[in-house]
Amino acid sequence: MVTADLLALTIAAAAAFDLVIPPHAIEDFATLAFPFVGIVLLGIRRAYRWSPRDAALDHVLPIIGGLGVATLICLGLADLGGNEPAPRPWLGVWILGSLLVVAQRAVLGLYHRARLLRGAGQRPTLIVGAGAIGARLARRLAGAPDYGLSPIGFLDDRPLPEDEVGGRPAPLLGGLEDLDRVIAEHHVEQVVVAFSSAPDRAVVELVRRCEEMGVEVALVPRLFDLWNHRAAYDPIGGLPVLHMRGTDLRGWQFAVKAVLDRTVAALALLVLLPVLALIALGVRISSPGPVLFRQRRVGLDGTEFDLLKFRSMRMPTAEELAATEDRGAMAPGGVEGVDRRTKLGAFMRRSSLDELPQLINVLRGEMSMVGPRPERPEFVDRFRFVLDRYDERHRVKSGITGWAQIHGLRGRTSLADRIEMDNFYIEHFSLALDLRIIVRTLVVVFRAAE
Repeated sequence: MVTADLLALTIAAAAAFDLVIPPHAIEDFATLAFPFVGIVLLGIRRAYRWSPRDAALDHVLPIIGGLGVATLICLGLADLGGNEPAPRPWLGVWILGSLLVVAQRAVLGLYHRARLLRGAGQRPTLIVGAGAIGARLARRLAGAPDYGLSPIGFLDDRPLPEDEVGGRPAPLLGGLEDLDRVIAEHHVEQVVVAFSSAPDRAVVELVRRCEEMGVEVALVPRLFDLWNHRAAYDPIGGLPVLHMRGTDLRGWQFAVKAVLDRTVAALALLVLLPVLALIALGVRISSPGPVLFRQRRVGLDGTEFDLLKFRSMRMPTAEELAATEDRGAMAPGGVEGVDRRTKLGAFMRRSSLDELPQLINVLRGEMSMVGPRPERPEFVDRFRFVLDRYDERHRVKSGITGWAQIHGLRGRTSLADRIEMDNFYIEHFSLALDLRIIVRTLVVVFRAAE
């Protein structure tokens, strides 16, 4: 990635200036120095803390900011020559450099993610702790190969029965004393410490041993449900202390979010009015029935409202209504019962165009542009008693899109995963995170929703 960034910044500098090599003036020197200064500033802005699941859009602001500072530094360096440098080429260097770096990050990200999804480049991962959290972690890694971590097994001195933890996708390989043997036999590159039955002192020794063997170690922290990016490290003497700062649901950012929601919804409805009218006409022609589909949903603080969609199905018969299936552990969504979708309806669902009337819900103040997807009252009454932290997702307004949706949790997907993603969004809420979700939604909106 550093090499690709260096090449991109060199191309940007060469395109903005007619470079002469070797340099014959201080401005030429500043121009030639720009790629290297840019790399340093990107490193300072932590633009190289990359994960295979990161989107190029997640690093846009650090890239633009870092290269902006690098441009100012090189502009100041060029000014040392006595001749006032022309600002326009330097502006071009900054803009073109930012575009090229973001573009090559997107290409590299897609390439690495494709390799991981094919099973290439997976890092053998050992999980310490075979309880509920360790098993959940292993299931997530096994179901998402683009993390690049392949769970090969567990270590635990007193593991819980498998049926009590929801199943384990990898075998139990022994106790903590078997660490050296397991790492050597399975060529382990990553160890993740979940909640283990072993005392803390034994886990500390295990971590130290992994460090001695050159194996990377990650920890699942206690009280992980409360962790967010606002936690502040402030030791008291030699004792590390983390100060937790939860999301202020009545803070200024939520006040701004409420104003932006209604403003964006009103503008979107105005701009999309011809599209909405065309879709409404198509729905009316496709089959008899109302243009809009209304369904009771549960939103902020358990308040019920009518969620609006373009009708995508023909009206059901009595027999078809009775055939609607009960989904059990899976989230409701997708096509329930007999498939009554019209051709236009199937297209609208694939492209999410049927969701556009929810802009009216946002304008009414019933929903937000970004937030957890609302659910029907009958499912809420069932899930709140069987799924941990389900009701916590009602702390904020429901959204047209959300953190779960941009990570592929749409339609008939695991409700437990959705709840985890929804609560993660609430704990980490910021206006910048909302912007990221909206931009990434535009990227994934045309993927099949079912």
